[in-house]
Amino acid sequence: MNIQLALDRLEIAEAIELTRKVESSIDWIEVGTSLIKEFGVASIKEMKQAFPNKQIVADIKTIDNARYEFELCFDAGADVATVMGVSPIVTIDACMEVANRYQKKVMIDLLNTSAEQKRDLMKYTDAIFCEHVSKDQQEELGSQNHGTKQSVFSGFQVAAAGGIKLESIGDLARSLNPAVVIIGSAITKAENPAEAAAQFKQLILQSEGK
Repeated sequence: MNIQLALDRLEIAEAIELTRKVESSIDWIEVGTSLIKEFGVASIKEMKQAFPNKQIVADIKTIDNARYEFELCFDAGADVATVMGVSPIVTIDACMEVANRYQKKVMIDLLNTSAEQKRDLMKYTDAIFCEHVSKDQQEELGSQNHGTKQSVFSGFQVAAAGGIKLESIGDLARSLNPAVVIIGSAITKAENPAEAAAQFKQLILQSEGK
């Protein structure tokens, strides 16, 4: 299980400074949607320059204009870019084509996708599928994590995002067995981010029997 650090609602310099503190415990770095919206692809470029050996995920949440947006992200240094699973299939096809051309990866965000849409998405065997509890769902409705739900994408590369805390890692590992756990505020807003990240890493290693 890779830890993807989600960086949102920060200045670029703050995001880099925070990431340096936790660098040894995390695997992937997510340039969050709010960072990209506020600072553009410069946020992706600066993060890749600061951490050239880490996988950089551009959480662009593309839903249209896919070719242009994905080329922007990959040209800026992203290794993975995100598209919404509710997008038209032609849009996701374009994302996959661009990613293949750049030898990069597509993460499909399953937020609000129907069962029928999920079935249609299963043709993208090279994609990473993100089971996502939204920020609004967490903040407005108090839904904090994934509980013990199973993913229909068993056998695919799965990422889990949204309200993940130290106490939910065990259940998450058993139910979803994700390749990537996306952790934001549990690390970024912790009193000691380095310690929090190290605890997540230790729990994940234990869950994997290492």
